Amino acid sequence: MSEKRFLLLGHPVGHSVSPAIHGAAYRELGLPHRYEVVDCPGEEHVRAQLSRLRSGEIAGMNVTVPWKRLAFESCDVRDDSAQRTGVVNVLARDAAGALVGSNTDARALADEIAALRQRAGAVTAPRAAAVIGAGGAAQAAVVSCQLLGIRDVVASNRGWTPGTPQGSWRRGDALAALGARLCSWPESAGSSPSGGIASAMGEVDVIIQATSAGMRGAGPGEAVSDWIPWRELRPGVVAIDVVYNPPSTPFLQAAGSAGVACAGGLGMLVRQAVGAITIWLGGTPGYREPDLEVLTRAAEQALAAQRGA
Repeated sequence: MSEKRFLLLGHPVGHSVSPAIHGAAYRELGLPHRYEVVDCPGEEHVRAQLSRLRSGEIAGMNVTVPWKRLAFESCDVRDDSAQRTGVVNVLARDAAGALVGSNTDARALADEIAALRQRAGAVTAPRAAAVIGAGGAAQAAVVSCQLLGIRDVVASNRGWTPGTPQGSWRRGDALAALGARLCSWPESAGSSPSGGIASAMGEVDVIIQATSAGMRGAGPGEAVSDWIPWRELRPGVVAIDVVYNPPSTPFLQAAGSAGVACAGGLGMLVRQAVGAITIWLGGTPGYREPDLEVLTRAAEQALAAQRGA
């Protein structure tokens, strides 16, 4: 098979371990393909790369923050996963040269939550969840909860202050359209305003931190964790942070200190990578999905190398 090239678009992307994951996948599958990251600080840079996909120079693309909505808007065709989440993290080119957008984040996160709950010994179906954030990852998180059968999903984001109209809450309309119940952000650590997200935490089974807070190169993570009443949560609650670099964030440290079963975003990243590879190569005769454990080890080694650099 001839070599194919795949790209990851985002900003910043220098910290990404996706090349290690995809490289391990292609080696395991015996394929000569390459996967590279392209930093795109502006929309014009993204559009330039999309032209390469349209021309067939590039065989497929992943898209990460902050360009998932732009990817959605730039597609010629959007599959059900993209339509449902309103954001795109995988781009492919069909036989007619049209750009096809998909979202593998939601399914990957749903599977990762299910695996975490199984490890935690959960025996009843989750009924309620809380999503922290309002960007593309948060939209995918709401859909992930729905894929798990969770119908009561509350969401909040920094800047959604009590007393201000919900209509002014940035990106709140997109989450509300997905069926999330919007809640105001706590005014300070430990506060529980009536109807706010902090007061809703005692009723949820799943907490998803879906912002870049705590990520390497981004802002500190305490703001999305220091107001959560960790020791007052219901028994069996699980918490997941979509951030994977660093492996331990303030959110995860706070959850772990309170005895809450938790996981970072690396498992989700590996699962969405497998989903992307299947979209790009699933039609190849003899294709099989790469092994999750092999890809996870490759990602962990890449993260360890970054920490030692």
